[in-house]
Amino acid sequence: MTDDTDPNRDLVLTRLLDAPRAALYHCWTEPELLKRFFAPLPYTTPHAELDVRPGGSNRITMRSPEGEDMPMSGVYLDAVPNEKIVFTDAFTEAWKPSEKPFFVGILTFADEGGKTRYTAIARHWTAEDKAAHEAMGFHQGWGQVADQLEALAKTL
Repeated sequence: MTDDTDPNRDLVLTRLLDAPRAALYHCWTEPELLKRFFAPLPYTTPHAELDVRPGGSNRITMRSPEGEDMPMSGVYLDAVPNEKIVFTDAFTEAWKPSEKPFFVGILTFADEGGKTRYTAIARHWTAEDKAAHEAMGFHQGWGQVADQLEALAKTL
């Protein structure tokens, strides 16, 4: 899998975070930590099950301020400790196809000047899916989540 981006189908967020990449990776791979940063406030994450390994599944629930639950499930395609996590909603578990694949998420963590270059790529199946994700507030929401991730990782 390449990390080259396609401007027609990919949304990209990159930040230089003031936290070690091992701590950032740990936040993404431990359910109790993920629940503390995953949803942009005032949304919350009341539930997270993570089996972070190729073929492992995840089940995460975000909750709106109005109490509406938004369950998500997916499968990990790749996981390199402290370097990369790749996941998709194309499968729900054990390679069972989902009803509607939307994107592949690629997270990378790289040392840069005593900090970590954090890059999140949302690679969509179609240009229409990319446009819909962007309209949902990808940059604002994922940016806020990156800020929350950094703040949490700095406490570890």
